[in-house]
Amino acid sequence: MAETVKKATRESFGEALCELAKEFPDRFFDCGIAEGNMIGVAAGMAAAGKIPVAASFAMFATGRAFEQIRNSVAYPGLNVKIAGSHAGISTGEDGATHQCIEDIGIMRAIPNMVVLNPADHWEMKEATKAAIAYKGPVYIRLGRLAIDSFNDPETYSFELGKGITLHEGTDVTVIATGLVVNEALKAVKELEAEGISARLINIHTIKPIDRDIIIKAAKETGRIITVEEHNVVGGLADAVSEVVTAECPVKITRIGVQDRFGYSGPAWELLDKFELTQPHIARVIREVVAENK
Repeated sequence: MAETVKKATRESFGEALCELAKEFPDRFFDCGIAEGNMIGVAAGMAAAGKIPVAASFAMFATGRAFEQIRNSVAYPGLNVKIAGSHAGISTGEDGATHQCIEDIGIMRAIPNMVVLNPADHWEMKEATKAAIAYKGPVYIRLGRLAIDSFNDPETYSFELGKGITLHEGTDVTVIATGLVVNEALKAVKELEAEGISARLINIHTIKPIDRDIIIKAAKETGRIITVEEHNVVGGLADAVSEVVTAECPVKITRIGVQDRFGYSGPAWELLDKFELTQPHIARVIREVVAENK
């Protein structure tokens, strides 16, 4: 296993871009606090055959610029990559106005849009490369908080639209995305010592979602828990529910931001307050497994 790297995925994203394009300052354009205009500029570049990457806070890249993304990028299917940084509660002290907990829901509702939410340094680097190689609009969610990597770069393989089973289990399936995947991984490993067999699936691509891995898990374990640093309305939980209700109805328990706004505070304290850390995830898994016995 490679040495653990502790980095914010926004930094990993920047590293991957530099590796792909090298360092060309004349290819960087500062559009200021004007995300709608930024997306319009990116759409024009894409129409001229370039591969623009438009980056800003997730709250403003997806919220303020929604109309331009929908009508100028997704509708014509232009090859624009949108990077939403500072997503989720872990934006911390910037507070509720900047803690975007709606971006996945906003972006996955737009036709033609691919939505990615990588979980660690290595996954973000590979996802960024895959996004650039993909022909069409892509939204990539980036985090501000430095987190430990858990993937091994020597064996890791990213495939757009394919979930990854990180831990096998038969009692229940945990499906997680983004920053909280590592918290879920620590939780299922903790519970393994208690005799609880929890399967963990990392869904790095919210759209198109891996229907096969979800259906298989629902059939084999009979219960699903979703974990996301996003509103439980519109995000991973809803995406998984759409698959399960159509193919293999089972009960789903949603761990995430429970349809409320955040507030200012240290990132890890907020994640714990919103019950998105290892101890809380482990507690919910125990409760769900106990219900099934």
